[in-house]
Amino acid sequence: MDFLIAPERLELAEAVRDYLAGTHGPEVLRKLDEGDNRDPAIWDGLVEMGLTGLLVPEESGGLGLALLDAALVARECGRACLAEPLVESALVMVPWQLRNGGLADADAVLSGEAQPLPAHQINGWQSDGEGEALESVDPLRNLAALLDNASDDAQLLDLGAVMSAAQLVGLAEAMLDQAVEYSKIREQFGQPIGGFQAMKHRLADVAVALEFARPVVWRAVQALDDEAGSASLHVSHAKLAAADAAYLAAESAIQVHGAMGYTYEVDLHFWMKRTWALAGAWGDRAFHQRRVDDAILGGAHPIGPENTFA
Repeated sequence: MDFLIAPERLELAEAVRDYLAGTHGPEVLRKLDEGDNRDPAIWDGLVEMGLTGLLVPEESGGLGLALLDAALVARECGRACLAEPLVESALVMVPWQLRNGGLADADAVLSGEAQPLPAHQINGWQSDGEGEALESVDPLRNLAALLDNASDDAQLLDLGAVMSAAQLVGLAEAMLDQAVEYSKIREQFGQPIGGFQAMKHRLADVAVALEFARPVVWRAVQALDDEAGSASLHVSHAKLAAADAAYLAAESAIQVHGAMGYTYEVDLHFWMKRTWALAGAWGDRAFHQRRVDDAILGGAHPIGPENTFA
């Protein structure tokens, strides 16, 4: 059985990564933070790349790709700490609508004029919604209080949770990269701290956590795409693994940067705050841990080597 992701899928994700690296760097994050958190030019660029139509069927003018492609793009959105609600709109709400009656106006979604945004009861807020404005730990997220018609749909919850997990993987990767680069230039006792064994072990632990989290997230995405009966279990496992990796990356990156890692002057804080925000979005740790416990301890999902690939 081949568990590798097809090269063409990785090429799309790499193209998104390159684009965001050139248009959505730390200087842009700071500019957005000083303004109203949104720049129409950024959204227009995402539309021009065709990302708003990533999951829209080809017969409706979209790219007609799969959830795995969307998750790979969501990972890059996390890596870039993207401010625009692309994930919530094109990668969560669009596939949910397609599975529940279809898009109301595919052309408006493809052109970027319409941004269908999810509102689920588990969150208590809506990203870029039209209700009462709420304050977020992440300064680049615009949140609004939920309206009375918020959904309680389990499928929407799973889509939101798994795309949050994919973003958390990207966030963790970005923070690890920042920590590694800084460890090469920060010196103590006349040498870069990256040469100290304790620091190497700390960063290696993050790399290991990411190696374990990535396949768990991709497995959950595939289970959702296949509409497997165990999909919710895999989604909760993915959210837990990705959040743990991102938290570890944040803690380790702070340690590498020293006390200044907590300050506004260090770019790291944008990725840390997004991690804190997404870790609690679409179900917190207690919620997803309970779903995993109920499935395994309740016998709904038997464990053991004979059931690994069932």
